[in-house]
Amino acid sequence: MGNKTYIRGQKELRAEVQDAGLCTGCGACVNLCPYYATSRDKTVVLDVCDRAAGRCYAFCPRTPTDLEAIRQQLFEPQDLTPELGAVKGFYLTRATDADIRSVAQHGGTVTALMSLALAEGIIDTALLAEGGGSDLPSGVAVRHASEVAKLAKSKFIAAPMVEAFNKAVLSDAQKIGVVATPCQTLALAKMKMKPFPQNDSQIDKLHLTIGLFCGWVLSWRSFKELLDEKVHQQAVVGLDIPPSKYKTMQVETADGLIEIPLNEVEACVREACKFCTDVTAEFSDISVGSARLPDGWEVAKGWNQVIVRTAAGEALMQLAKDRRVLEFREVPEGNLEKLKRASVKKKKTALDNLACKSGDRDDLLYLDCRDPVFQTFDW
Repeated sequence: MGNKTYIRGQKELRAEVQDAGLCTGCGACVNLCPYYATSRDKTVVLDVCDRAAGRCYAFCPRTPTDLEAIRQQLFEPQDLTPELGAVKGFYLTRATDADIRSVAQHGGTVTALMSLALAEGIIDTALLAEGGGSDLPSGVAVRHASEVAKLAKSKFIAAPMVEAFNKAVLSDAQKIGVVATPCQTLALAKMKMKPFPQNDSQIDKLHLTIGLFCGWVLSWRSFKELLDEKVHQQAVVGLDIPPSKYKTMQVETADGLIEIPLNEVEACVREACKFCTDVTAEFSDISVGSARLPDGWEVAKGWNQVIVRTAAGEALMQLAKDRRVLEFREVPEGNLEKLKRASVKKKKTALDNLACKSGDRDDLLYLDCRDPVFQTFDW
């Protein structure tokens, strides 16, 4: 759409994304050429590239993006909603295996699905985030279903999963599955558009994308300082954020539970997250987040809410049901509408922030103000 879907090079990427505070750290520009690397939660330029149009710019989720073209190419038109993207199905699920639930985040749905995909040969390589707590997470390749549960739990600091994908496609992996945040799934979706057809066949190795609901991620440096102050060298076992009314982050340590006021945690949020319009990973095959139930948080945190978006996602969910890998429970009335409202709120906030940053409501930097989704609600 519009005239902002051009492709430029490294110079423009640095000016428009990195220097502008829009870089999400997804790693889409890393492992494409020798000029980019990730270091301590930052994407760094190792040398100057004079290529006028590069894949680093084309695949970045914060360079000009025609979201509508991606929606129309990757999803069935009848499934598209303005609030949440494509919705083939909406479910509440949890892993049937109690051992998975005991080590995974919330209901363990992501762990169960990725394990199943590996076991059934739907994928031969799963890319997952390793690390957590105050450790800087990274993307790692897993080949066996039994290894997936070892990498469970939410990190709250984004691992550069697209960097891991760019590395995996150079290996003998043929069918890759990725667990990714919304910005990372957008980068992978931009790859699927194949802006450089002669060089873009590697994206065909991507067979499954499971997206994570995400309001924001944390900057590793500032969050590490906060954790070091609060936990006093205790080993961090897991992190969780209950519904907003609790206003806290729960830090599970080897010695017990520590609560950190949410306003202190939010001070560590990555700057680029203010400009993201996607809370449910709309460019995935399946999107997974924590559940909301009338039973209260103690029950809800044992379940996930799941959006199925594509035929591939639908087939995997049906297999999980047939194999009894997942348990399903009835979705309470109004849950989908609540999620839609939360998604629209995220979109409006991000659009306002982009307009404020550019100084012009008609200039949304990497987005097009004429996008039909943005036209459906008043912001």
